[in-house]
Order: sequence, then C-alpha cells, then structure tokens
Amino acid sequence: MRTAALQRMKVYWPLYAMAIPGIVFLILFKYIPLAGAVIAFKDYSVFKGFVDSPWVGFKHFETLIHHPDFARVFGNTMILGLLKIVLVFPVPVLLALMINEIRKSALKKGVQTALYIPHFLSWVIVSGIVFDFFSLSGLFNVVLGWFGHEPVLAMQESGYFRVIYVITSIWRDAGWGTVVYMAAISAIDPQLYESAMIDGASKVRQIRHITFPLLLPTVLVLFLLEIGNFLDLGFDQVFNLLTPMTYSAGDILDTYVFRTGIQQAQYSFATAVGLFQSVIGFILVFVFNRLSRKVSDGGLW
Repeated sequence: MRTAALQRMKVYWPLYAMAIPGIVFLILFKYIPLAGAVIAFKDYSVFKGFVDSPWVGFKHFETLIHHPDFARVFGNTMILGLLKIVLVFPVPVLLALMINEIRKSALKKGVQTALYIPHFLSWVIVSGIVFDFFSLSGLFNVVLGWFGHEPVLAMQESGYFRVIYVITSIWRDAGWGTVVYMAAISAIDPQLYESAMIDGASKVRQIRHITFPLLLPTVLVLFLLEIGNFLDLGFDQVFNLLTPMTYSAGDILDTYVFRTGIQQAQYSFATAVGLFQSVIGFILVFVFNRLSRKVSDGGLW
C-alpha cells in the first residue's frame, strides 16, 4: 500500500506540490489557533499567559447566556443567518443558470464581469455607497420625493436594516458566488442537451431535467459549507452598516463581542463566544449532512 501511495505521488507530484500552500495555510491559520480556544475556560491574562491563567470552567459561557442582551443579539444573529440562507444563497444558483443560457460569448463575459466587480469592493466602500444612497439627498429619498413621500433616514431606522443587509449581500457577493456553479455547469456533457433537443425538450425543460439535477450535488456541498457559517454573518458587513439606532435589529454576536470583549480586552469572553458559534455551526453541518445523504448521494462525508 505504501509503495502504491509513493508511486501515485511520483506520477501526480505537480498536483501535490500545488496543494502544499493550501495545506500550510490550513495548518497555520485553522489548526494551530485551535489551541487558543483553551482560554475560553480560563480568566486569561496577557501577563500570565496561556499556562498560568486560572481555570474558570464555563464561567464565560454562563456570562454570555445570562447577559441581558444575549436574547436580542442571538435572535438577531439567527434571523440574519436565516435570511442569508433563504434569500441570499439561492441567488448565485439562479444567476448561473441564467448566464449559462446567454449564447453570445461577448455578452456572456460582459454580464459575468459586471456581476463579479462588486465583490472586489471592501465593505467600507460598500457601506459608504449605501449611506450615500439612503441619505436625505440620496437617490432613495429623491425617488420618494417624486411620489410625494417624506424623506426617510433608512440607515437610522431598525426596520430597514435587515432589508439593506440582504440587498447588499446579494449585490456584492452573488456574482462571485456563480463562479463555482458556472464551472460545474461547464462540465456537463453537451450530448445530454443535444439528445434533449432531438426529443423536443424546451430550454426550461433542459434546465429542469438536466442542468439543475447535475448541479444539485455542488449546490448541496456549498449549502452545507454555508450552514457551517450560519452564525458567522461577516463582521465587516454588519459593523459598517450598523448605527446605534439599529442595534435592536442588527446587533449580532460578532459586533457584540467586539464591543464587550475586544474593546474591553475580555479575550476569554470573546473566545467563548467564538467557540459557542463554532459548536453550533458544527452541529448544524452534521445534521444537514445527514439529511442531504438521505435526500441524495451528496454530502461532505
């Protein structure tokens, strides 16, 4: 067995060499930091270090759960996570199916480029655009004025925050999310479409019975990865869009930890919250992976 493994490595050594940077990155930034999770069970002090800081068990977890703001913060995180799964996740799939039906190569590339570009803007820039758009003199209020409505400070009202969160998520990242789906679609055998056309299948039926079923395993895998980040909504996006008046609808675990943990140097508490998010993410991935294996042959393991 060892000889066969060495033989495969000799044959496919370029692929193994290409995997080395990714493996090193994974070890340095994903596995080694796991050792730091121990401070969630300690009263960590930068002067005493990891070893000498006293153990406190589940003290920080109890502080989190019994904190008066926990219900609000956790509820906001769950709601935004659900909105991201239900409303944001399907958009790249739909866009990929639509782009695939564009026959003119130049137009197809132009549409793809236009959809990709927003992904390369930081959330600081995106939030600046959003604040300008919804300002008193912004386009949003200008259009409202055309219909005789009073100006609205949408960024200062909690009722608009979740809608803005969903719209900005779609606008910035939906185009980039089509990359994997377009690659999966391009791998589908063209003969399947030719056979369907001979049988008289329309474009809609080709998408329904060929493209989407063959794309479904990729969708399930990416859905499971998205479920793992259910409580990790992206600190940059929420933090830059959040204002003190929208805390009731937009304050999530990440922004809460930043204010109460990082800014006040409560590193153990911040680590406890991060570990809490990771455990819930793992449970969700495990449950949905079992469900996906019953629905289809897909799954992460």
